[in-house]
Amino acid sequence: MRTGLLARKVGMTRVFREKGENVPVTVLQIDDLRVVAHKTDEKDGYNALQVGFGKAKVKNVSKAMRGHYAKSKIEPKQRLVEFRISDDNFVDIGAEFSANHFVDGQYVDCCGTSIGKGFAGGMKRHGFAGLRASHGVSISHRSLGSTGQCQDPGRVFKGKKMAGQMGATRVTTQNLEIVSTDDARGLILVKGAVPGSKGGYVRITDAVKKAMVEGLPFPAGLKTVDAPQDAAAADESVEAATDAVVDASPAEHVSEEAPTADAPSEDAEEKKE
Repeated sequence: MRTGLLARKVGMTRVFREKGENVPVTVLQIDDLRVVAHKTDEKDGYNALQVGFGKAKVKNVSKAMRGHYAKSKIEPKQRLVEFRISDDNFVDIGAEFSANHFVDGQYVDCCGTSIGKGFAGGMKRHGFAGLRASHGVSISHRSLGSTGQCQDPGRVFKGKKMAGQMGATRVTTQNLEIVSTDDARGLILVKGAVPGSKGGYVRITDAVKKAMVEGLPFPAGLKTVDAPQDAAAADESVEAATDAVVDASPAEHVSEEAPTADAPSEDAEEKKE
């Protein structure tokens, strides 16, 4: 079982495939997504990776969390989540994930907090048909109708579909297809709608009801560090930078013939005589 990714929902758009098919997609973006800590079976009772998203201002982080980040030598993060993994899918602390963690055509499960609708009636919340528009119904066309029996059992069963708070709950949409990824900008395009509003956080994991596709990176898709320059090239760049600094300096060379403050000029001596 691989780790998942934490992304921010940018919005929805559409893409056109080679045959001209119009595909609605949700754009998800990852930002400086790194491994912050390990949860092991020996110490914590389960195996998991603690992943941090984005960067947070130090003043907005508590002292306890500052120590937690300092232990991992990582800058404070905006959001922390955990992903359960198997024993052989641990990733080094500080490693940065890339959008190539998922491949095109793969199916994923997206979990987020749905948009809050406030207090909603039975028709909007549960799709009830409502009462008749005529024939004796007055001022209660969108009402709930009967909710239970009379004397026996004489109460409303628990879990009855009624009016109430709608939305603002944890929702998981399964079996969404990955249309494409953009590693340079950290974008993941998922076919269809994803729970949550714009700017909300979404957990993306491998689909539990679909088989693994070929080409998945194990243990995870990570960003590669650029190779260092050669020693000679590095020395040349340092010399070029030094020359540029010297040329840009506003100070001018003082000529040897210029008079100094300690030695008065010849014109001044003639005036004295």
